[in-house]
Amino acid sequence: MDDNGQRHALRTVFDATAEKYERTRPVFPPRLFDDLVKCSGLTAGDRVVEIGCGTGQATVPLAERGLDITAVDPGAELAAIARRRLAKFAAARVLTTSFEDWNPRDAPFDAVVAVNSLHWIDPLRRYAKPSELLREGGAMIVGSCRWARPVDADRFWTDVQEDYRAVGYTGEPPLPPEQIGPWHFPAEAGPFFEETACLRHPFTVRYSAEDYLAILATQSGTYALGAARSAEFLSRVRDRLESLGSPELTVSFVGQVTVGRRRTRP
Repeated sequence: MDDNGQRHALRTVFDATAEKYERTRPVFPPRLFDDLVKCSGLTAGDRVVEIGCGTGQATVPLAERGLDITAVDPGAELAAIARRRLAKFAAARVLTTSFEDWNPRDAPFDAVVAVNSLHWIDPLRRYAKPSELLREGGAMIVGSCRWARPVDADRFWTDVQEDYRAVGYTGEPPLPPEQIGPWHFPAEAGPFFEETACLRHPFTVRYSAEDYLAILATQSGTYALGAARSAEFLSRVRDRLESLGSPELTVSFVGQVTVGRRRTRP
């Protein structure tokens, strides 16, 4: 399967574990949402599109800051949870559709936001379509939560790498937070956006052993293993945690937010 095929196959798998996804996925610290809004020049009432809202991890904090949000997600279960969480916000709506297939009639918007979701969008539309939806000078805001090696990493974080290797899990072990820098718009975004701000905030989340296993189960890399190897991987990690008495774990992340301004169209 090529990269495009794998991307399309994997981007909807989160719907199968929507409740686990909601319970365990990390959320930016409030300060990062405050800085995101400030650096983007957004104010209450501004109209925002969110790409791939999941269960509303970013949607709810943005709605709490008074933004008028239209969020899209292809997962019916994920979108249903997001609607439930956003029910108290009159200026927030969730549509069950892919960003590529969505054709709004009420453009332009003031901002397009993608948190942990931009990599799932067709590369040919990833920056072109947000540019089409935005008013002149509108903001594209890209955020991510990068896993990091815990600051006070104990033996578990070293030993668990054996379980990743045993099942052929792709990717490298997480870096320490200080080695994870800001994310920048790539060259292909250049014709559409001028980067104007780059934010970076390390943070930690405390998980029970069971919730840590749940967040591992909702990772795209785990899904990519296939049913048999993902079950083996999760069983290995569970056995390792149980051998340690199923401790709570402090997981380190680095929140990244980068803002671009839509370039004037020729």
